[in-house]
Amino acid sequence: MKKIQPINNYALIKLNSEAERNIGGIIIPKTAQDNITQGEIAALSAGSTDELAVGDKVIYKDISGTKISHEGIDYLLIPVSDIIAKFVEVDEI
Repeated sequence: MKKIQPINNYALIKLNSEAERNIGGIIIPKTAQDNITQGEIAALSAGSTDELAVGDKVIYKDISGTKISHEGIDYLLIPVSDIIAKFVEVDEI
């Protein structure tokens, strides 16, 4: 088994599966799925950032990166600087 290890301040983003590509229970049509800009960090290059960690769910710039497929899973290899936000858990007030 081989893993993909990003280098030079890149992040490997695992793209959402078909089942996860919905909003409010509505499945997004295949034609609109290419514009989804959310995923989960699968790997980071060494020393790229202290703000992100493997497993974080993030939002990235729409036209960023290189799509790749490895062992049947779709990924996006993007510069860390193209990640613009991450989802965080907060307590309700």
